[in-house]
Amino acid sequence: MNQRATQSETAVGSTVRLTAAQAVVRYLAALRTEHGEPLFGGVFAIFGHGNVAGIGEALYRYRDDLPTYRAHNEQAMAHSAIAYAKAHMRRRMMAVTTSIGPGATNLVTAAALAHVNRLPVLLLPGDIFVSRAPDPVLQQVEDGHDGGVSANDALKAVSRYFDRIVHPAQLLSALPRAIRVLTDAATCGPVTLALPQDVQAMAFDYPASFFEPRVVEFHAPSPVPREIERAAAMLREAREPLIVSGGGVLYGLATDALRRFAHKHGVPVAETQAGKGALAWDDALNVGGIGVTGGSAANELAHASDCVLAVGTRLQDFTTGSNTLFAQAQLVAINANPFDALKRNAVAVQADAALALDVLSDALGDWHASPQWTTRAHRLANDWRETVAHVTNTPVGDGLLPREADVIGAVQRSDADSAENDIVVCAAGTLPADLQKLWRTGKPGGYHVEYGYSCMGYEVAGGLGVKLARPEREVIVIVGDGSYLMMNSELATSVMLGAKIIVVLLDNRGFGCINRLQQACGGASFNNLIEDCRQGAIGAPEIDFAMHARSLGALSEHVSSIDELQAAMKRARAADRSYLISIDTDAARPTEEGGWWWEVAVPEVSDRAAVVVAREAYEKAVGARGF
Repeated sequence: MNQRATQSETAVGSTVRLTAAQAVVRYLAALRTEHGEPLFGGVFAIFGHGNVAGIGEALYRYRDDLPTYRAHNEQAMAHSAIAYAKAHMRRRMMAVTTSIGPGATNLVTAAALAHVNRLPVLLLPGDIFVSRAPDPVLQQVEDGHDGGVSANDALKAVSRYFDRIVHPAQLLSALPRAIRVLTDAATCGPVTLALPQDVQAMAFDYPASFFEPRVVEFHAPSPVPREIERAAAMLREAREPLIVSGGGVLYGLATDALRRFAHKHGVPVAETQAGKGALAWDDALNVGGIGVTGGSAANELAHASDCVLAVGTRLQDFTTGSNTLFAQAQLVAINANPFDALKRNAVAVQADAALALDVLSDALGDWHASPQWTTRAHRLANDWRETVAHVTNTPVGDGLLPREADVIGAVQRSDADSAENDIVVCAAGTLPADLQKLWRTGKPGGYHVEYGYSCMGYEVAGGLGVKLARPEREVIVIVGDGSYLMMNSELATSVMLGAKIIVVLLDNRGFGCINRLQQACGGASFNNLIEDCRQGAIGAPEIDFAMHARSLGALSEHVSSIDELQAAMKRARAADRSYLISIDTDAARPTEEGGWWWEVAVPEVSDRAAVVVAREAYEKAVGARGF
């Protein structure tokens, strides 16, 4: 610690007297990764009632050791912190602090996102007075049945570990527990330490050793021999196996192990949203995205496979096609999280992905998938790459607006090294579907799409977090107008911090993706596209997104064609600050190639004929699943 960090401390033997808030900040600042970097890259803070006096003073005191970043929205800054951790493959992370009321409850959505995606973030919301002397304080949520309830209790359901610190001494146990949860592959997710404002200000004589620099070792379970043998026995019986690569492959730093396993045993690899990029896009055994938003190669192989090896995936419905895509196959699951490993009655290997793949490969010896199967996979993978090239390079027809595939092609053509240098950031809507199918990435981490929680509004904030984690890479946020309008304020933060991102905004004048789903289920186009919404006398606003971005300090322009977009991308890449490019796109034309059925319940009775027809198709599809 520097001189500023030690001023006004009172040493008593081997103790140091600090407030609880100072202790939290000093403890976090002392933690290091195995590579010697600070475990915490900083703290996002919006100060208010309940954290400005305690945590605020502590962050100022240790500002040279633990940077503080001011944001514009609590949910958004938590998204940025989560994206930072994801971009670091969970090896580094950030903390977030808020006031006691709306600031704290604004964290709930972000905490749920981190929980679903198994990503670490430390939430430090202020809380009410433990003494209750001034109750009810400003922003306090009162419960007539439980005097101990505060707004922070809303975070319990979406936290992997929750603790309310009611005495400074409790930090001696709460902080190490929190760090273990954040750095354990089996438990990783959001941690909430609620900090009552009077406790933040209380002083306590802490052991000086508690704040000594220490290396945090990331924990993941090693494979158990009997589980490996059961998995190997099942795979030895397989002739047409398929690997489904999930986020755990990336977070487990298992990409090399995956490539070795796939090529040694001739097993094709399909990617989930979280697992995309584990193999380079042009690897001969990379058959592309799987599932509802996946490509035809992966889905054809999945539907024909006799054994699926699911590595580090939650097996959510978009991956499994609502449990129809590879229901015929035997399932082996490698996952550090036992909850995920046991899904769909899989033969489970609870273990770190890298260790488990290498040990399993050794157990399999010279076992190899059927040569015909491997050859088929090579052919389908190559065919899909040709499809991607065609879809992303086909000129837009006369009189038509561009669609998502056209935009993706232009973005990647604007730099010959896009697949190596760019990181694309997205979440929710049609774009994640097209990006999973069409985005080409040659490096792990080049594809950063939040689709576990499918959270509109993550995009710009997430792009900021990625840029803070990977300043040497070009970070390109591709976002629809609906998501951008939900949450865009961290574009201003990116300018303030000098963390340049490129935002490509597709304006289809509403929620185009959900509008298509609405119609696919027999519904009328209603309340999704702006033109189909209730409007007042002056009608809907004509939004100039480029002008809006300029008002936040970014550079910007609106383009009218794909050629103009490609040229604008070159200017954006050369710019010295965040840059937004908007383009009008078609709300009705998705990429037809690829995809799979997804279960969305259709009304059993309706006076709309289209709904009745959609219900009949739904019942037929559900019946074919068999349960």
